[in-house]
Amino acid sequence: MKEKAFRYLLLLLAAYGLTAGCAKMNSPSGGQRDREIPVITESNPVNGTVNFSGKEISISFNEYVVLDKINEKFMVSPPMKLKPRVFTRGKDVRIQFEEAMRDSTTYTFYFQDAIRDLNEGNAINNYQFVVSTGPVIDSLSVTGNVAGSVNLDPPENTLMLLYSQMADSFVVKHLPDYITRAELNGEFRIDNVRPGQYRLYALKDADNSKNYNNRDEEFGFYPEPVEITPEKNFLPVKKDTAEVKASEADLKASAGAVREIARPGSSGSGVRTPAGGAAEKPQVKPPLKGEYQLLLFQAEKQNHYLTSSKRSLPYQLIYTLSLPPEKYKFSFRIPEVSGDKYYLENTRNRDTITVWITDSTVYNKPQLSTIVEFPFTDSLGITDLKTDTIIMRYLAPRAPRTKVVRRTPYKVNYGLRSGQTRPDIRVKFTAPVPFGETDTSRIRLFETIKSEMLKIPYALRKDSANSCLYFMDADLQAGKSYLFIADSAAFKSIYGDFTDSTGIKFSLMTPESFGKLTLDIKNHYGGRIIQVLDKSEKVVREKYMEEDGMLEFSLLEKGTYRIRVIFDLNGDRKWTTGDFTTHMQPEPASYYPKEIEVKENWELEQDWDMGEKNVKDAKLLNIKSSGRR
Repeated sequence: MKEKAFRYLLLLLAAYGLTAGCAKMNSPSGGQRDREIPVITESNPVNGTVNFSGKEISISFNEYVVLDKINEKFMVSPPMKLKPRVFTRGKDVRIQFEEAMRDSTTYTFYFQDAIRDLNEGNAINNYQFVVSTGPVIDSLSVTGNVAGSVNLDPPENTLMLLYSQMADSFVVKHLPDYITRAELNGEFRIDNVRPGQYRLYALKDADNSKNYNNRDEEFGFYPEPVEITPEKNFLPVKKDTAEVKASEADLKASAGAVREIARPGSSGSGVRTPAGGAAEKPQVKPPLKGEYQLLLFQAEKQNHYLTSSKRSLPYQLIYTLSLPPEKYKFSFRIPEVSGDKYYLENTRNRDTITVWITDSTVYNKPQLSTIVEFPFTDSLGITDLKTDTIIMRYLAPRAPRTKVVRRTPYKVNYGLRSGQTRPDIRVKFTAPVPFGETDTSRIRLFETIKSEMLKIPYALRKDSANSCLYFMDADLQAGKSYLFIADSAAFKSIYGDFTDSTGIKFSLMTPESFGKLTLDIKNHYGGRIIQVLDKSEKVVREKYMEEDGMLEFSLLEKGTYRIRVIFDLNGDRKWTTGDFTTHMQPEPASYYPKEIEVKENWELEQDWDMGEKNVKDAKLLNIKSSGRR
């Protein structure tokens, strides 16, 4: 018995040792994740200090913190010419000034969510620190909303600028009096503003200058001076809070709100009127948070210059202009090369010129000296012809290490695909280089009926403006099947390359495979561009109308669509952007408030009273905005 007991004791000890050894190999359990944001313990000076004259601000936290993308997120209002240095030291965030602060001025330091704890990255959202170099803290605020002028989406990384000077030149040449960054939903709030009259602007600041000095930048302006008084837009100064959260009721109200674009103000401020000078129906302002709504636009380019020049192929030279030439034309020549060895081709809007060189002794040179004349606008705004010598280089790829080098066939895209296709298809042939000779005897089109083939007549038509494009005209009917055949050498390029043979079987779908949408448009006033959009904002159909009535869109593929109207105020049948120099707002747009579901073999009729608030639903903004950070 004693021996058995001793053996049992040994087994227990061994088991305990194994268990203990295994326990040492495992990491201890981590516990709950830290979700607490850093807490401010003190600051020097205190947030909201007046008569501040120091050169540094220090903010202390209850734990170690880091700064996330501080150069992007940190902002000072009013902005300083020399941006303050912001850094961490242990549990402190410090702001050191590189220049003297203005007298009697309230400064707001916006951090957004840049301050985070070291361990888990928990951020303090919308944190701001306020001091004044005078005896009071300015405490008025300006709120509003900014959106894109056509798609109405809230733009990313948009600055809101407030100027006390009324002259237009100040937004071009000077820093603003106050500045903030709009939220991702388009809402903005400029805090700690003193009473007065201001100009309000929106800017996507491409060059980080904090003023509108480039017409390529997206820009928006409120047409009238903004009056800021204690009776309007009063909001208390935000102290050391963590996160400002909207109530559940506010969120629901925002999600269900509709968005519409107001027509710009009176004609006295440079607003367009419909052709004929007829009076316009007033439109209600957008029901958005805040009092002021701005539309971003990109002004049309006014300066003429050569944008780019490239030689992707040895025989193809491409020159791109900033604007189509008006008074002056583009000219081109190659020194000591006659003009019959190349020809020029313009795009339809005339801003891109392609030179096709037809002589191999010319285009086989790795370097070509070209002389071009093009319209150029100088620093004084004067446009005249400019002559420039441009070296066009081409580096040929290495030939494959094979004994036999096959010549690449001339590739033509016939615009047809095997299987079913739309009944309204327009057959066109495109090629990477201009078409030369075409042998129509090698091109055949058949209607296939079971095992029989019926030859169909057709006509080939070369595009007048594009030598790389052919159209094929034929009487193709819905519900029928066809066979297209192009034998080898049916097409030949201007450089002597031939196409390979191809055969494509296809059939045209019947109208029953599509849906039809009819809009009964009421309270229609002047010219309107009505567009059918898919979920990616791509225009799939577009029509113009000037009177109330029925508008039909047939042969729509099944899916979800949205309808947009662009108010053509100047009658040119296209959307026109804004222009700050003439105080022109962009032509307004709005949306039918609901998505429209189109089904196969289904006709849908919708009433659209454009006098009501039938515009883009705010929840639809998520279609393009999802995934933004």
